[in-house]
Amino acid sequence: MIVWTRLQRVLARPLVIALLLFVIVTVFALRKAILYAADPVGEKDCPPVSPADASPARPDRPASAPASLVWVQRGGTVNDASCLSRTAVYGVVAVREIDDVRAALQFARDNGLKVATAGVRHSMGGQAFARNALVLDMTRLNRMSLDTRSRTLTVQSGATWHDIQKFLHPRFAVRAMQSTDIFTVGGSISVNAHGMDHQAGSVGRTIRSMRVMLPDGTVQNVSPTENTRLFHLVVGGYGLFGVILEADLEVTDNPVYRSERRVIDYRDFPAVFADEIHREERYELMYGHLSTAPQSFLEEMLLYTYRRVEVRGAEIPPLGDVRAVKLRRLVFNLAKHGTLPMRLKWFAEKYVEPRLESCPVSRNQALGEGEACLVSRNHPMHDSVRYLKNALEDETDILHEYFVPRAQFVAFVDGLRSALRTHEANLLNASVRVVHREDNVLSYAPTDMFAVVLYLNQATDAEGDARMRALTGDLIDLAARVGGTFFLPYQLHYTAAQLQRAYPGVREFFATKRQLDPTGLLTNTFYETYAPKLGG
Repeated sequence: MIVWTRLQRVLARPLVIALLLFVIVTVFALRKAILYAADPVGEKDCPPVSPADASPARPDRPASAPASLVWVQRGGTVNDASCLSRTAVYGVVAVREIDDVRAALQFARDNGLKVATAGVRHSMGGQAFARNALVLDMTRLNRMSLDTRSRTLTVQSGATWHDIQKFLHPRFAVRAMQSTDIFTVGGSISVNAHGMDHQAGSVGRTIRSMRVMLPDGTVQNVSPTENTRLFHLVVGGYGLFGVILEADLEVTDNPVYRSERRVIDYRDFPAVFADEIHREERYELMYGHLSTAPQSFLEEMLLYTYRRVEVRGAEIPPLGDVRAVKLRRLVFNLAKHGTLPMRLKWFAEKYVEPRLESCPVSRNQALGEGEACLVSRNHPMHDSVRYLKNALEDETDILHEYFVPRAQFVAFVDGLRSALRTHEANLLNASVRVVHREDNVLSYAPTDMFAVVLYLNQATDAEGDARMRALTGDLIDLAARVGGTFFLPYQLHYTAAQLQRAYPGVREFFATKRQLDPTGLLTNTFYETYAPKLGG
């Protein structure tokens, strides 16, 4: 008995220690899980990469401003979705009416200020503001109307695609928009964004006309056939040639699609697109996700397609928000921390997400579609990506995008895989989309191309910025070697030489800017960074 009692005492201590360790680990894991799944409280606030940019350099302010101007803030700083571009500004004015724009431009001219135009500020290189500029917040300029006969949506530039979809649904849908619905029309036009519709291509290709206020306060109507030169400068012109007031956009039906997904080898994608998707007109939306899991890194591809189906008496339900936001955010944020969570994320996308997918159109309304998942055109694009926002400190998620000739897709992905591994980059998502040849002065697509969109995690300190800058430079050079380009509305980590190589028209772009806006009234950080180096 004495021996047994002593043995119990000897065994009890490690058991208690093990139990305590288990409790500690469990509590720590639960706290992490709660943090990774938590909704953010307000916008993420990161320290400025360049502290000088965030410190006010204009202590004096003009004494008087028109009473009509509504100030969101006077002085202070603004940031963008990268959380890495905190910049001191003169102030932010809320634009509610077109006359507010004219008054703000006059106020800036009278007081020697520069003006930048902002929507939801999802460009990541300061394209929506500049140091000490007067920033126009366009998000309240958001009225819209629809001409059903001509299928034309007239919409002010501050409206978001989310609001537009709700306005058009259930009968109509936009022809082209970004792949998520959080952006403003003016912002999408300013970067000439594109999305899931591989037939329509970019937003710019669906514009029938626009009203643009020039730096002198006059309003011009521009379109592919009227003031064509200015049209091709404003589309993809980053707000440097005029303030977009409203646009007439093509709309289309809101048909029912069969939602399909399949796993393919990335090397097969160009042929699958050319031989199946491109040739079959009923495929109206598509995109691909390349694997970020280590065992199939950039080799497996989940190909998402939406094929129009014949229906009889289909009832299109209202648009709803994406489900399981906290679970999606948890899985996404866990994937930032090691290979096992990243494997879990890819497994979830392949096998769990199909079970979470919303199939709002009743299956029995489609002829011969069996148990297919049926959606309307508006449903897959009605995603505000709330699960990508988080409350995590000292890190942020940023975008890159590269455009490569379709015959060079495999070569680019092979080089991309090597570069990401060499730089030990934390790649969270890699999407593939389709773009067509664009005629804008700053054209990212001189020919038909595939777009590869990267979503990367980085630290918000100087070392994290330096590592991302080095990776960006290498990827831009990689794209150039295969005849490709890169998208401009992201971090300004490229050199002037890389910019000119990818965009041969950039010197002409800056020269025309000087001609049409000789005082440089309209500006942004992109322009002030590169124009002096390229003759602007």
